[in-house]
Amino acid sequence: MLGLLLSFSFAEADPDLVRLHVDGNRVVIGKPGLASSKTAMLRGVSCSWHNWWPQFHSAATVRGLKSDFHANIVRTFIGVEKDGGFLQNQQKAYDCCYAVVDECIAQGIYVIINWASFVLTYQSQATTFFKTVATKYHSSSYVIYELLNEPEAATWAQIKPYSQALIQTIRAIDASNLILVPTPRWDQEIGAAANDPITGDNNLAYTLHIYTGTHPASYRDDARAAKKKIPVWADENGAMNADGKGNLDRTGWNTWIAFYEELQIPWLGYGTQDTSETCSIFKSTDSFNDLSDWGKLLKETIRKYQ
Repeated sequence: MLGLLLSFSFAEADPDLVRLHVDGNRVVIGKPGLASSKTAMLRGVSCSWHNWWPQFHSAATVRGLKSDFHANIVRTFIGVEKDGGFLQNQQKAYDCCYAVVDECIAQGIYVIINWASFVLTYQSQATTFFKTVATKYHSSSYVIYELLNEPEAATWAQIKPYSQALIQTIRAIDASNLILVPTPRWDQEIGAAANDPITGDNNLAYTLHIYTGTHPASYRDDARAAKKKIPVWADENGAMNADGKGNLDRTGWNTWIAFYEELQIPWLGYGTQDTSETCSIFKSTDSFNDLSDWGKLLKETIRKYQ
């Protein structure tokens, strides 16, 4: 069913059939109460920082990820405080975001609008950002909002009220679309959220980021325990160290992906850049015919399961 739906453009697909919603500890496809609703096993690719690699926040990249990688979800990466980010050039940030979101909707695949900061400091700017994008995209069932990328030092006691305020901002405009809530220590302490989840909104999932060269097997135990209580969403993963460097850890990667598939956790690999770092899926030509070893592995993995 999902493969058929994702071949349509947004204009052709019934919004009720493609809308994501939470059912217990699962994210499912289809509005609540729809008899044909199925678990949303989405597999795709995260963009890298828009302020450093804006060329990949493009319609061409989205088309390539869908056709070549068979991705059915793409994640924007709207940098906030880094050089050239939202705080310095809002228009560029919106332009890059819209290029990806518009093409994902046109291609009939899901898209995450990601506010890429490591701190809670810029909540007022985040409020402006999410008001703007929710106003533009609230009618599209393909859109997902991610409130923060990888809180670096904030505790769950700090992240929770930050998230609640932004959820309220989005819900005043968009009552239906899925919202992704960050978790402590770079989106790895998923248990903190599972033990004290946000109440009052029934369409939230919680983010988990794993780089298999760094994060131990015990993190799977934490994720398995959390998944019994809340929907878990693994929207940034890599088969290298957490700094984006180091050798490819193919064994660890395959183990984590098998784990996500077993628990039916949606997952994405990182990211669309063209540096010498291991996490770059492109080499120097920015071409889908010139993928790095990591790019080839990520493409192979998505195509295997999609």
